[in-house]
Amino acid sequence: MKDIKICCAGFGGQGTLSMGKILAYAGMLEGKEVTWSPSYGPEMRGGTANCHVVISDTPVGSPVVTENASCVIAMNQPSLDKFAEVLADDGALVVNADLATYNGEKEVRLLSVPANTLATKEFGGTRLANIVLLGAVVYATNCVSVDFVDSAFEHVFSGAKSKFVPDNKKAFALGYDFAKSL
Repeated sequence: MKDIKICCAGFGGQGTLSMGKILAYAGMLEGKEVTWSPSYGPEMRGGTANCHVVISDTPVGSPVVTENASCVIAMNQPSLDKFAEVLADDGALVVNADLATYNGEKEVRLLSVPANTLATKEFGGTRLANIVLLGAVVYATNCVSVDFVDSAFEHVFSGAKSKFVPDNKKAFALGYDFAKSL
């Protein structure tokens, strides 16, 4: 497996960092070499937030994704405008279609997912839109096995937070299946 480099970007509070953390955790559980490098403005909620995840079979040289990303996930338009340029020519661009539209000139493998709409219909709000997009990312990149993502949910949401596992698994499957249908 070549290095799979993923850039997740959105506003603080959209779950961008959590999405990357779950992805990195799934890679670790699968026995891969992983890095997770978060970055966020001082505002936290409402400010910009992004993280870089690298998943590989060999040790990762740099945790920062500045070019040739295998996948860019944009949760909103400012994030799409800022990070679409780091996508490799054969990479996947996963966009929250409710908040962003790709109008770039670069030929990309675009997965436009109405994550807010899907999450609201299924869960009554947008709080799991990030996990819907995570499902689309795993489908598009095949970076980790679905079984390991399910296990990652159980590890990340352990103890008192275990009540969140079923909805996260359901949101993930929703995004994965939506991406499959594109």
